[in-house]
Amino acid sequence: MKSVKFLLLLLSLIVVVSYTATAAPPPTCPADVSSDCGSGEWEGDFFPGITKIKYEGPTSKNPLAYKWYNVEEEILGKKMKDWLRFSIAFWHTFRGTGGDPFGAPTKMWPWEDGTNSLAMAKRRMRANFEFLDKLGLDRWCFHDRDIAPEGKTIEESNANLDEVVSLAKELQGTRIRPLWGTAQLFFHPRYMHGAATSPELGVYAYSAAQVKKAIEVTHYLGGENYVFWGGREGYQSLLNTDMERELNHMARFFEAAVAYKKKIGFNGTLLIEPKPQEPTKHQYDWDAATSANFLRKYGLIGEFKLNIECNHATLSGHSCHHEIETARINGILGNIDANSGDPQVGWDTDQFMMDVGEATLVMLSVIKNGGLAPGGFNFDAKLRRESTDVEDIFIAHIAGMDTIARGLRNAAKLIEVVISSFYIASFSKPSFSRQKMPCPCTRAGWFVRGTSSQEAGKADFDLLEKKTIQWGEPKVGSAKQELAEMIFQSAI
Repeated sequence: MKSVKFLLLLLSLIVVVSYTATAAPPPTCPADVSSDCGSGEWEGDFFPGITKIKYEGPTSKNPLAYKWYNVEEEILGKKMKDWLRFSIAFWHTFRGTGGDPFGAPTKMWPWEDGTNSLAMAKRRMRANFEFLDKLGLDRWCFHDRDIAPEGKTIEESNANLDEVVSLAKELQGTRIRPLWGTAQLFFHPRYMHGAATSPELGVYAYSAAQVKKAIEVTHYLGGENYVFWGGREGYQSLLNTDMERELNHMARFFEAAVAYKKKIGFNGTLLIEPKPQEPTKHQYDWDAATSANFLRKYGLIGEFKLNIECNHATLSGHSCHHEIETARINGILGNIDANSGDPQVGWDTDQFMMDVGEATLVMLSVIKNGGLAPGGFNFDAKLRRESTDVEDIFIAHIAGMDTIARGLRNAAKLIEVVISSFYIASFSKPSFSRQKMPCPCTRAGWFVRGTSSQEAGKADFDLLEKKTIQWGEPKVGSAKQELAEMIFQSAI
């Protein structure tokens, strides 16, 4: 009898174990370095407490929801996702530590093991794509050395990059792609005198080899643009710098990049990212106007556009709106790195854009430009040193996206409602020709006087003298700046 009971108990245990083995989900390794993950090829949930971010509208109090960014909503005939084309920056989001010149790192995400190994690089890449999926985004940006560790030789570095990029290609699927890629030509000591502007031929050659590979992997991943940020392309003192020669070398470098891009069939846009200084005292692509002049001088104006970073604009003494407008009217606005700086701090703080007024001005220019495609808005922004919770990564990006989306809504309001009420010709729709409207808020004398021949370059000094005699003393009206500002503020 005892043997029968024992057999029945054993049979019931087998059934339970068998059911559990078939019914339970496959085990996953938690995103925690204390767990036993074997090879480190982690495939579980990096953000287990956070679901996909959804649009809940302006009245929502949920910090993990969009209030203004409604991806499929149409504004001025185009979906918000197509106006904005948001992207996350891998380096700030997954390599940022919170460290600064005065303090140690403050962030050690649960999935980090403190190494720069290939296994860790792959784990970060998986976290990157889970993050994109939960935000509902389909674009990301990267530096080569941020996504894969640098080796002892260029061959080893390329092999490391290939291994990580292969995983990224798999994780991207058919929907996700890089907004842009770039090569990190500023961190390693070899670049202390510059990359394309280095006085060492060996460094110039090494830089070319690194950029060649970075363009290749950007192309392989389906990237839409490729960026050059020359953080070391400048000088600390002109006493030991041949500036003309360095500028010539940089132009030759860019010419070689254009040639190689065409050789491999990469149709993405090449972008230069202006910045006035930091880490160099003077950077050669100081601002948008300087960069446009450089491109014209060397015959590259049709091959490159600009990636305008808002914090770089303020460092150069301009507003972000000014830099974007300068690029736009020169036909070279390609992309925007959406961030901001602190007006009380004199360096590149890379904060998330939270100023709705600034975002509205930015979007007015973007609308005038007809959008940014194939560029977009990349969040080249990082958490504050004191923000150390994993959910803060989401909150920061949600707030940044909502700010720019709200700017788009405000800009549309100015264009569609304010123009009809106040005749502000300077806020015209991109598809409209500038109207000849009596407007106290713009300098409309050119239109009122009917001197279009001067704008067309056909009026010489003799004709203008005759007109002066005919018209007499000019009547100069008020600019109504305060009215323009009042109208603008009413929209935001």
